[in-house]
Amino acid sequence: MPPDTASLRALPDPRAILFDLDGTLVDTVPQRIASWLEAFREAGIPASRRQVSALVGSDGRRLAQKVGADAGLALDPPTVEELDRRAGELHEAANQDPRPLPGAAELLRALAATDVRTAIATSSRAEQVRTSVDALELERPPLVVDGSHVRHAKPAPDLLLLGARRLRLSPRTCWYVGDAAWDMLAARDAGMVAIGVPSGAVSVATLRRAGAAAVVGDLGQLQRELVRRGLMGTGTALRRPGGSA
Repeated sequence: MPPDTASLRALPDPRAILFDLDGTLVDTVPQRIASWLEAFREAGIPASRRQVSALVGSDGRRLAQKVGADAGLALDPPTVEELDRRAGELHEAANQDPRPLPGAAELLRALAATDVRTAIATSSRAEQVRTSVDALELERPPLVVDGSHVRHAKPAPDLLLLGARRLRLSPRTCWYVGDAAWDMLAARDAGMVAIGVPSGAVSVATLRRAGAAAVVGDLGQLQRELVRRGLMGTGTALRRPGGSA
């Protein structure tokens, strides 16, 4: 099922675009999955790659509870917390040279020269974020809201709502771009426009079923759409969202 350009073009202009991190901006989903599988192996909890792939990108505590429940285990909160911490620790130890996904750094750099504000909203904990953000090699540190800032990460909308508050914008004026069903669900419940990109572990169809208003093939397509709208460009006046140049 291919991306739908018509759906993207029908969306209202954004005043801000918030992005997921793993699988959306940086190619870290395979390592995330491997780290979770190792954490479960160490704890003696049966887990399959298929299980973890379907849950990656959601709140780590939720992921741990679900995999435990599928194994017939009612994991207590300290065990859940330790599994989440350990999976993150394993990921950060292995995530030494993350690669930005195609078009990610270019899009963020181009947006920095416009009136469209940006932020990163990720379920990862703060200590797991820096290496991946640094890999984008942005001139200025982006606004980041992470799983340590809220009680419930994705698919709850809390992260996205916090990002909108920090940008001082209504969520309804924001787009949220992500690669997982949890991103689409969180965006929908936050009142944001959900934009899917199938660069992580799930398909275009899965993103649409989870509530994506549009699905782009890659972030380059999203940048071309913003250029088409006059929201960014090179050597030309930039139009403010909802207004004129």
